[in-house]
Amino acid sequence: MGHRVMTIAPRYDQYKDTWDTNVLVEVIVGDRTETVRFFHCYKRGVDHVFVDHPMFLEKVWGKTGSKLYGPTTGTDFRDNQLRFCLLCLAALEAPRVLNLNNSEYFSGPYGENVVFVANDWHTAVLPCYLKSMYKQNGIYENAKVAFCIHNIAYQGRFPRADFELLNLPESFVPSFDFVDGHVKPVVGRKINWMKAGISECDVVLTVSPHYVKELTSGPEKGVELDGVLRAKPLETGIVNGMDVVDWNPATDKYISVKYNATTVQKQELSIKKYCKLKLDCRWTLAYLL
Repeated sequence: MGHRVMTIAPRYDQYKDTWDTNVLVEVIVGDRTETVRFFHCYKRGVDHVFVDHPMFLEKVWGKTGSKLYGPTTGTDFRDNQLRFCLLCLAALEAPRVLNLNNSEYFSGPYGENVVFVANDWHTAVLPCYLKSMYKQNGIYENAKVAFCIHNIAYQGRFPRADFELLNLPESFVPSFDFVDGHVKPVVGRKINWMKAGISECDVVLTVSPHYVKELTSGPEKGVELDGVLRAKPLETGIVNGMDVVDWNPATDKYISVKYNATTVQKQELSIKKYCKLKLDCRWTLAYLL
């Protein structure tokens, strides 16, 4: 459509075809100044940028995907808030500092007239940093943020005292403030990253039109954020996409039986028969930033 597009994600591994841009930026995370660098590859019209820092690579490299967010499935790394603060801060710098010349139509930095699409709680502080660190200093004055919810059950709820880790002005406290009765991590008043992302973004997106209706239908389906969502411009959900070439079941080399719309057959299976079947499955997990 003529847009210049960049994805920004943590560099969790030694990704094939990516190269070191040799661009370094310093960001303040918690009480420390951290240096990050950017790796890059250009594929199918998109600049793919990976934020390189030990918080990502050293924890995960060579391990399974379950190590992205914690040492075991369902357990968070203790520094997850700092890790994703770093990702958001680096993502805000990338369009300004990276001189990318891998496109037939575009070259140089993206500049400041951009739209950030922040996905899920991991990037929910990005609109807060955009407002507090950039817009008030005359940078990114026209930039907008769309906050996309993939699964509202994962909200990034942390102890109230952890707000100090974020290095945000006190004026942002109401956007994060949240009270619930769940024990983990603590009972009572907490900060809620997803609530802040919804409150501070320009528009909220979801991954299907039906999910829009589901999230605003009540506290159960909206997981206690339904009221916050109803107070924001909530656009029609955009259905999750897929690569129709790579994931074409008529040619997919990873499945044992090829099929298409004319050859597939619907069969009713009992639970007993279903459990005996040997199924070939492929899963993909996408992160954006």
